[in-house]
Amino acid sequence: MSRTFVGMPAFPEAARTALADTQLRANLTHATGTIRAKRSSVVAEVDAWEELRVAGAAVKDNALLHLDSHLEQLEAALTERGATVHWARDAEEACAIVASVARGHGVDEVVKVKSMATQEIELNEALAAEGIAAWETDLAELIVQLGDDLPSHILVPAIHRNRAEIRQIFLDRMGEAGRSAPADLTAEPARLAEAARLHLREKFLRAKVAVSGANFAVAETGTLVVVESEGNGRMCLTLPEVLVSVVGIEKVVPTWEDLDVFLQLLPRSSTGERMNPYTSTWSGVTPGDGPQEVHVVLLDNGRTRALADEVGRQALRCIRCSACLNVCPVYERTGGHSYGSVYPGPIGAILNPLLRGVGHDEQVDSLPYASSLCGACFDACPVRIDIPSVLVDLRAQVVDAHRPAPGAPVRKPEGLAMKAASWLFSSSARMAGAERGSGLLGRAASRFGRKESPGGRRVLGRLPWPGSAWTDARDLPSPPRESFRSWWRRTSGGRP
Repeated sequence: MSRTFVGMPAFPEAARTALADTQLRANLTHATGTIRAKRSSVVAEVDAWEELRVAGAAVKDNALLHLDSHLEQLEAALTERGATVHWARDAEEACAIVASVARGHGVDEVVKVKSMATQEIELNEALAAEGIAAWETDLAELIVQLGDDLPSHILVPAIHRNRAEIRQIFLDRMGEAGRSAPADLTAEPARLAEAARLHLREKFLRAKVAVSGANFAVAETGTLVVVESEGNGRMCLTLPEVLVSVVGIEKVVPTWEDLDVFLQLLPRSSTGERMNPYTSTWSGVTPGDGPQEVHVVLLDNGRTRALADEVGRQALRCIRCSACLNVCPVYERTGGHSYGSVYPGPIGAILNPLLRGVGHDEQVDSLPYASSLCGACFDACPVRIDIPSVLVDLRAQVVDAHRPAPGAPVRKPEGLAMKAASWLFSSSARMAGAERGSGLLGRAASRFGRKESPGGRRVLGRLPWPGSAWTDARDLPSPPRESFRSWWRRTSGGRP
């Protein structure tokens, strides 16, 4: 059974560990740089790219505004076409539904299309507890699963691994899960892909039940859509007798025509391709063609909580392209595991707190701070999610969630600092005294500890604790030798 993110430390601690791993940083830099270059090239070909972004955002916002009616329309269309629709309020309900279907067909294994929703609800672990093995068939997901690892990227879960590491995982672990890797396996991409293809082909041909997600769900036609690049999705969606699709309720789009926008935005933003090699669509059951029993699990799991957040609900526009991860300077240096979730990077820093709520988990509460607020994520997002604005709003929510009740003592260091600042700023006399003190510090700094910052500013050197917590990581501008009040009295003769 694969490991889970349960018990992961808060972002600062996890990031510190990741930053010390030079091989990880090298792998991430190479991979994200390659994806960025490909994306930039194909986006530049589209003259109306900004108009497409605006259109994508508008379609998603409209769908979210009328989400209840669109979901009812989707359910009716799917049911009419022979699918069974289930509603799951949370991860436990969704996992129970999938496990019930698998048990009903007496299987001990299922094959899976890459799906963020099933990772979010930890479906593999839930099925394993029922004695049912869930085999990942996406190449990167297979690498993660065989390596007893955790995904670190939305699109490329094994982005933190290089070819030599993948080769060793295949040699060591592939035989335990089915067909072994050839003994003479090399680290050439073609040979690694061949080993995975031969290993997975046996599973595709014998599987009776498959599990998928969906990139989009078209309300008017009851059509689910999966886009992918390897063909494993097509195999899972057509060969097994039974198909169970776990779909987040935010994936709904109103009409078939709406797909036109997203099938241009998604491949360019994710894989840097003009179109995905495989785009699979299905609507319920087609007699004699494909799975003859189709179940669709419509998953909430915090999405209605996010929808109620006036600032944060725009995160539900996300089409899981990972463009924000590939341009984020924080993600590029820390990797995805530091975020403690299947949703890493900038979108994970807002999506996880929105889905799970703030104020009850230190790890979740740390995520809105896992950003420099540089804004590169917003520029890259194909549906114009203003991630920096949502991050700032979530930071305020985290602070408010930990604000002590009226009359209760303040215990957090930042709370004590803000209380002290409030006391200081609320009195003109106290403020004047502080300015005089800062002037003394400024004059002393002119002789001791002053240095030039890389930007040419004059800054203080390292302060003793607790000031060192700031100066060890940031420049602290040197205080002016003379306060504004003093300057005004000196130059204006004391006039008001």
